[in-house]
Amino acid sequence: MATTLKKQYDEKIAPALMKQFNYSSTMQIPKLVKIVLNEGLGDATQDKKVIETAINELTTITGQKAVQTLSKKDISNFRVRKKMPIGARVTLRRDRMYEFMERFIRIALPRIRDFKGIAGKLDGRGNYTVGITEQIIFPEINIDNVTKMTGMNITFVTTAKTDEEGYALLKEFGLPFNNAK
Repeated sequence: MATTLKKQYDEKIAPALMKQFNYSSTMQIPKLVKIVLNEGLGDATQDKKVIETAINELTTITGQKAVQTLSKKDISNFRVRKKMPIGARVTLRRDRMYEFMERFIRIALPRIRDFKGIAGKLDGRGNYTVGITEQIIFPEINIDNVTKMTGMNITFVTTAKTDEEGYALLKEFGLPFNNAK
């Protein structure tokens, strides 16, 4: 089953980008490849239950099993050893990606307190990362069960070659940017 955002991309967004950037082939049109949700948890060094909670929350939000991330090296100042669990992440592709993006834009973002849009700064390669400070903006999370507010980074990975193309693609999808780049 195609989601409404996928259908919208095929019918409206792709032709609009084709016209805007004068592409010679439809293969040049930027696409959304994946969405990565990442939760870094510094408290995980003291309390192992923090990781399990984060994995359960990310799994609930996305509908796909999250995995724990491990540290790559020893950092004595942070009491971190190599291969110690320090976070959780989940990568969404295809239909789940579009479903999550639709829920994120239409339901979660408007629930942020004093929301005035998100900053329009891309990474130089057409990808965009937004930081969320509270996981309770997602309706799937039961506020009564939350013991600690944790934030997360949500990265939108595109096939765009430039920031301008990536910005245009994400703007067409409906991400509420608050500035003109």
